[in-house]
Amino acid sequence: MTTAAIAPWILYGAYGFTGRLMAREAVTRGLSPILAGRDEGKVEELAGELGLAARVFGLDDPDELRRGIRGAALVLHAAGPFSRTGQPMAAACLAEGVHYLDITGEIDVLEGIHELDTRARAAGIHMVPAVGFDVVPTDCAAALAAEALSGATALDLAFVSSGGPSRGTARTALERMDQDSAVRRNGKIVSIPLGSVRRTIPFSDRPREGVAIPWGDVSTAWRSTWIPDIRVFAVLPPRVLRIGRVLGLLLELPLLRGLVRAAVDALVSGPDDEELAQGSARIWAEARREGEADDGSTGTARAQVELVTPNGYTLTARASVEAARRILDGQVRTEPGVHTPSRAFGADFVLGLDGVKRVV
Repeated sequence: MTTAAIAPWILYGAYGFTGRLMAREAVTRGLSPILAGRDEGKVEELAGELGLAARVFGLDDPDELRRGIRGAALVLHAAGPFSRTGQPMAAACLAEGVHYLDITGEIDVLEGIHELDTRARAAGIHMVPAVGFDVVPTDCAAALAAEALSGATALDLAFVSSGGPSRGTARTALERMDQDSAVRRNGKIVSIPLGSVRRTIPFSDRPREGVAIPWGDVSTAWRSTWIPDIRVFAVLPPRVLRIGRVLGLLLELPLLRGLVRAAVDALVSGPDDEELAQGSARIWAEARREGEADDGSTGTARAQVELVTPNGYTLTARASVEAARRILDGQVRTEPGVHTPSRAFGADFVLGLDGVKRVV
């Protein structure tokens, strides 16, 4: 029996849409996380359904939070928006010497957690944020492309996926509707107007138009590859951008902010079982290097990687639970500290997940 099968570990936010998928994935794989969250009724109901232990605690009181995770070997944090929840849980894990994983994709949250590296090393724990669809497939594709082209100076990543968002994802998106996009230039994160940078992405099945978005890889891909210029593109219908701009303006008005959030909660439930089973995503990465070839000619050298994955929520469940298992079983390629998924588990981590294949 592996350590992961017997070590006490916590899945926090287990009764959310994604948390439920993660809990069921863990049980399917013979793991027994302690389900946790602030809502006693929801936690106890799901724990009873899956035959798992439960703990009830919130994130607002640091002492309560520390007591809640005390004695666990690892926390897999699934309760967003992580701009509010990430720092308290990360701090508690550092204080209690508990390994930390989350499924955030928020750049500022990722930057804040990576600043904890020295403290994580001193505590002897692994902290690996963004072990879901944000950013496992794009992070691994970036690392694979960088391995194929030494000395690359620019990296473009892109994705297209099917299926709608969960309520939690929609809430997080609302939090950021009035913010700019972001890219990395010369190693620094810089803001750009949302929708201002576009390119045609040459996916192998057919090209698609992508728009640069503030995806988590703007933070993490630099740490995985040390490529200084990084952009992340999403294939989004034009109407999505138009609606986003309108919602961003509405959210600037305090009286309307609550109404917009309530509407999202009422209208958004997440993909159903059929969409989860049949949905898919394509991930694309291109590393580039300008320079002189062996024959004396000059130009751009390129290395491209393309992956096909399951629906993003399905992949999040599989990737996050596998990341937890590997940490608990000591299958981490780095010393304790804060690391990206590809640094912690290897560039081929995503290729070992069910339903993922490399096409380029």
